[in-house]
Amino acid sequence: MTGATSHPFSATAAFDGGALDCGSGLLLLIRQHIDPLAPGELLEIRSAEPSVREDLPAWCRMTDNELVSVHDVPGGASFLVCKGKLASRAAPAHAARAPVAAAPITQPIAAVFIPDALPAPAPAPAIAPLSVMGIGSWPRPRWLLDALHAHLEGQLSDAAFEETADDAVRLAIRAQVGAGVDVVTDGEQRRDNYASFVGARLDNCQLVPITDLLAYVSDPVEFERELRALDVPAGKVRHPAVFGPLSRRLPIAVHELEFVRSETDRPVKVALPGPYLLTRTMWMECVSDRAYENREALALDVVRVLREEIFHLLAGGAALVQIDEPILSEVAFGGSVTGNRTFMCGVLDARGDAAAELAFAEGLWQDLCAGLPRERLALHVCRGNWTPDESVALTGDYRLLLPTLSRAPVGTLLLELATPRAGELDVLSALPDDKRIGVGVVNQKRPEVEPPEVVLARAERAIALFGKERVLLNPDCGFATFADNPIASAKLAREMLATLVTVARTLRARHGLA
Repeated sequence: MTGATSHPFSATAAFDGGALDCGSGLLLLIRQHIDPLAPGELLEIRSAEPSVREDLPAWCRMTDNELVSVHDVPGGASFLVCKGKLASRAAPAHAARAPVAAAPITQPIAAVFIPDALPAPAPAPAIAPLSVMGIGSWPRPRWLLDALHAHLEGQLSDAAFEETADDAVRLAIRAQVGAGVDVVTDGEQRRDNYASFVGARLDNCQLVPITDLLAYVSDPVEFERELRALDVPAGKVRHPAVFGPLSRRLPIAVHELEFVRSETDRPVKVALPGPYLLTRTMWMECVSDRAYENREALALDVVRVLREEIFHLLAGGAALVQIDEPILSEVAFGGSVTGNRTFMCGVLDARGDAAAELAFAEGLWQDLCAGLPRERLALHVCRGNWTPDESVALTGDYRLLLPTLSRAPVGTLLLELATPRAGELDVLSALPDDKRIGVGVVNQKRPEVEPPEVVLARAERAIALFGKERVLLNPDCGFATFADNPIASAKLAREMLATLVTVARTLRARHGLA
């Protein structure tokens, strides 16, 4: 393609990336310009950086976009990229827009927003012993997924998306209530996945497909191969990229809570990604280090915005705020994708020494939860939930995490325990008596519902170990952690919860809690 003097088609949009390479922000600029285009429309990219000639074709292959042509221009090269495949281009050629000036980031950096005061927690319904709840996510209807991606790509307004999402949340609530759960969630229907969605809610952060981040791993070819082997829809999973100081001008999940509470009187749980997970997710050299000196500095702002959110959630009547930290399993048990990186939680940052990482996580939790009512805070840990294939998920019991879990400043631990990969329940016998245990007694990765007597036996073992007052019942993890890659169908998810409810009723009658 190189050697031509002009492109065969006129571009719909164009920009000049200057000397940026794909690892220093160019891919973020490409994403900003290509997302608003319709399939078949064309983007012209001018670049003075020689490495782009090699990296851009790889990005196009991974994102299913087509590199149409390349030609030399003074000071560099011009690339014409079609959004999707050129064969889908039915409309006549569009007039090219004037190239825009090169800039590290085209989106202006917002001022840091700090609220005047944080509200006090409001009363909320108590969660009784042996209560049944899902972990968080619920399978999304196909029409919601279409709307979700159109919204992320700027092709559906906020109002139109929220109206569509409201309908999906109603269905998720109806399914949970119909199954008989004691505590409901909104099914995370508005989120592209359980963690990175915050990138679309925070100032100075944007969501980019994980395929845009090939330049940030040591071996892009191996990274691509392993993503596919792990059954991860990498072209659709988006990753938060930080390009300025984080602040919380918009709520992260308060709007989700408000809608759920308008639809049901049952206690509501809201899940948030934990500060350690978000810091690991957001920290990327050559991107986030433009705004923060190191990840510890980033972590201070991550804790601040999450803390603000939790205050508002508790003030809004959330019965339980769940802090998701599944990445702890990667710290404890190892496992990597490329070099020392993992996708098990959507995280690309390399982990450090296990003891140091766990100490770092504990410090973040202490800062996050200081002064908050522990009985309304929970911590969730699992071993990855991107695929039903048990063979590719991490394995290991909680022995290495026991001291960390014991010191966690929360009143409830929601733990993966039904899968054999989680090891023996007895390991947890040393947990402090002031912590309730949400025991995973249903493995959501299974293709069928296990018999009630099997689930009942697991729950009875937990009661024998912790006492009936400390036990809550839940699946090991969510049913659709990543929106495009649900672990179970909505029908199967409802049946699993209904089995939990049946077991809980038996236990309450048997142990005098009815």
